Amino acid sequence: MTQEELDLLMKEGIDELEEETNENTQKLEENTQEHIETEKESEKTEENSELLESFKVDPTKAWPPPPPTEDHKVVGQLDDVTKDSEVKATEIFEKLENINDYIANIEGRVDEVEKILDKNMEIFDILSKKFPEIEHFSTSLENNAKAKECLEDIRENALGGSDEIMMIMDIMQYQDIHRQKIERVINVMRALSKYMNTLFEGKIEDNKRVGSAVHIAGDSETENIVTNEEIEELIANLGKK
Repeated sequence: MTQEELDLLMKEGIDELEEETNENTQKLEENTQEHIETEKESEKTEENSELLESFKVDPTKAWPPPPPTEDHKVVGQLDDVTKDSEVKATEIFEKLENINDYIANIEGRVDEVEKILDKNMEIFDILSKKFPEIEHFSTSLENNAKAKECLEDIRENALGGSDEIMMIMDIMQYQDIHRQKIERVINVMRALSKYMNTLFEGKIEDNKRVGSAVHIAGDSETENIVTNEEIEELIANLGKK
């Protein structure tokens, strides 16, 4: 092997080593960046959790408002109300229709029994007139007449129950009106939310904005105000470095 071939081999080995080193360095930087972002997200989540836990709502005061959790999102809660109300109203209407069907079945059975009693009364009336000395025929005639009166009461009660069910269905129509009113409120709130978001839109992203001043001349209730003495001391310390 000549010196040139040896130099070429060493050069190729060094290039491969440098390429591998660069790849490892790049992967290490990417992993480090991902780790830093993960830590930032974790810290942000912990801060939000601590903020919500320390958020105490006093019902006697107008401020602070409830925390922005899922349980306090106004539009979401109203959506749940309208959805649940519609589901429950549908179930109630189905139950009322079933009861109405039961009542209609009762009325049909009453008609059938009434026909049988009429036939019995007709027979016992003939027998009681032909054999007046047999008391059983007249007694059976009276019992069938009383049974027919009971059937009439059952029919009237069934008709009354059916009428009450129809009234309940009419009243339940107001629930649908209330649902529509809530949906109107939701639509107005969503429109206002979109309008306000559009109104406050800016051309600069928030992460690119400069920070707000801690203290502005004329402020009277700003905490952590830097005094002139502290500024002079800071400048003096910088000059010593």
